Amino acid sequence: MTRLTGRDITLLLNELWFLLIAVLFIGFFFLEGYDFGVGMATRFVARNETERRVLINTIGPFWDANEVWMITAGGAMFAAFPNWYATLFSGFYVPLVVLLLLLIARGTAFEYRAKVAHPKWAGTWDWAIFIASLLCPFLWGVVFSTLVYGLPIDKNMNMHATFTSIVNPYTVLGGLLITLLCLYHGLVYICLRTTDEIKERARALAKKVFWVLAAAAIAFVVVTFFVTDLFAKRGLFLYPIYALDVVILILSVIFLNKKRDGWAFGMNAGVILLTISSLFIGLFPRLMISNIKKAYDLTVYNSASGSYSLTVMTIVAITLLPFVLGYSIWSYYVFRKRVSKEEHMEY
Repeated sequence: MTRLTGRDITLLLNELWFLLIAVLFIGFFFLEGYDFGVGMATRFVARNETERRVLINTIGPFWDANEVWMITAGGAMFAAFPNWYATLFSGFYVPLVVLLLLLIARGTAFEYRAKVAHPKWAGTWDWAIFIASLLCPFLWGVVFSTLVYGLPIDKNMNMHATFTSIVNPYTVLGGLLITLLCLYHGLVYICLRTTDEIKERARALAKKVFWVLAAAAIAFVVVTFFVTDLFAKRGLFLYPIYALDVVILILSVIFLNKKRDGWAFGMNAGVILLTISSLFIGLFPRLMISNIKKAYDLTVYNSASGSYSLTVMTIVAITLLPFVLGYSIWSYYVFRKRVSKEEHMEY
């Protein structure tokens, strides 16, 4: 039996933390994805103030906890891969600041929209919820698309990105795909959590969004095949992943038609899991791709913290993770009932 050396353990920890960060981002898009979708749906599904309150109340107990997944992912990047964190957050300073401001505006809107009983007051905050819920997933889609598309990163791990390095047809398509995926996810979630005409209105819109989402997904996969090296490096994994993606996406709309909302939501959750997973699988062991020279790519090996730091982080994560997951499961169980117009509106 081969004995693991210290270097082997360090490499395993590097890969483990890459996996954990991927899981955190998958959890973020799964949980915050329906939050964003509900926020967008407040302009398409709700027809009056009462119905908007119903929609917001479906995510009221969860939205702030769901954002913790993103914060934890950022913290894990900072601690486990400081070079990745430094290059990403400095190179994407403007879009990430805009993203942060949108999230602040969205959270503030949830808390303040019901503080003053005036239509213009609530209406202003409702627009803040809609705009932030629309732009946040779009910006995340753009950021993740650039990671696989490639960026001008030099030998010192500095990123010299121009506007077109970040905003181009491929990344805009990626942003549109994530936005549509979140909208569809939110609409299915509304079907699961509301009653009567709101639920049926969301179901009808979800069926229409499905076709736009399917078209965007196919276009993104085809373009990814031609403009990136993901399929060349990880085609063995990506081909079955995207094939399964197609199957469960179709199943989601089938279950939606049959009014099996729980199954529809579960299928779409699977689509999100596979879609975000495919990006990390295609990247591995890279973290960011340099379009200047392949030798300048950031990887899980040249961007990681020391062995001691990763070991301590792993012990802490293993200790605390069961409590965090337990609390999350408990909160979803407590607030599992559907929300109706007749109930007291809090937000």
